[in-house]
Amino acid sequence: MARNIITGIDAGTSTIKIVIAEKKDEHTLQILGVVHRHSTGIRRGYVINLEEAVDSIKTAVKSAEKMSGVFIKHAYVSIGGISLSSAKSKGTVMVARADGEVAEYDIKRAMDQCEANLPNSANRQIIQEIPLHYKIDNSQIFGRPAGMKGSKLEVETLYITSLNQHLNDLVKAVESAGVAVDDIIASPLAASYSALTKHQKEVGCVLANIGAGTVSIVVFEEDTPISLEVFPIGSTHITNDIALGLQIPLDEAEKIKIEYNTTSPVSKRKLNDIIEARLNDIFELIESHLKKINRNGLLPAGIILTGGGSGLFSLEDIAKASLNLPAKVATPITLNNNGVKITGNYKDQVLNDPGWSVALGLCLAEMQDRANERIGRGPFGGIKSVFKKLGRMFLP
Repeated sequence: MARNIITGIDAGTSTIKIVIAEKKDEHTLQILGVVHRHSTGIRRGYVINLEEAVDSIKTAVKSAEKMSGVFIKHAYVSIGGISLSSAKSKGTVMVARADGEVAEYDIKRAMDQCEANLPNSANRQIIQEIPLHYKIDNSQIFGRPAGMKGSKLEVETLYITSLNQHLNDLVKAVESAGVAVDDIIASPLAASYSALTKHQKEVGCVLANIGAGTVSIVVFEEDTPISLEVFPIGSTHITNDIALGLQIPLDEAEKIKIEYNTTSPVSKRKLNDIIEARLNDIFELIESHLKKINRNGLLPAGIILTGGGSGLFSLEDIAKASLNLPAKVATPITLNNNGVKITGNYKDQVLNDPGWSVALGLCLAEMQDRANERIGRGPFGGIKSVFKKLGRMFLP
């Protein structure tokens, strides 16, 4: 019997992270190999030099294959970067059947109308579409409308999009490295599969993924993403600030940032001021976005922090003070609350470092997608991949 291999590739600004796993059964994922390699040719989450990006991914893939003993033929790939964004749109149609019963055809027509009404879509590719609310005859309903009766159907949908060029370049880089792209998932959504519990998503929370070149957030309510945003600031900016503030080389500044707890008390005072100032900038951006969508101070599960930059000093305290919300760094135990048991020799490496949340989340997303297909779950409350629907037809 063929092995059920799942691969997640997180191609970030500073590192390429790959997780190779095997689905042992419906609730068990065995980690076969994990690879962390320096990336080149990528800045703020998008490809700036295709040749360098291909070489980085190819090197990481070969290392992952050697570690796991598995040949990587295809993978789930995350996309982040400053061109990633979300927008809401509404579509309204009249129910087609004479008896007023809403059919799947009506839902599809309403979704198509949503997409047609999507603002500012020039030069952008839809990656995921997420139905948020349905109404029949102006009354909101809960669950899917199929089978209910009325004369008018309305749907509000969240669309996650990326610039065509950035998406095409990323897919081309991965496939030029010899790996077919099964699907593309926005990085914040991928991280949510591994970093958030169902309860957190149901009551309301914001997940912040602090990367090297960007900070990306996704806001959840009632187990559904309601907003996504990416800010062009990340942990590399903190390194730059330390280098300027202490007048030291960049490589030394990065080492000090990583080894903060071993820094002398005298140096820590100035270092604290430098790091805290930049973190306040990051949380001000997040607070402004939450105000924009009327969710500031209104998310009971608070902010969950993940990504490579989430290990910085006093991050939770600064987040609490800035956002007036509960705050915590995503912990390994979170993963077990999602009904998937993580096993394998390398499980501790990915479970004990929030920097692996995206790569691991890609593998968990693939498991959930297959489960949804098996039980026939509809799009309400789910995340529909438009990339899968289009295949690779948008590539040059």
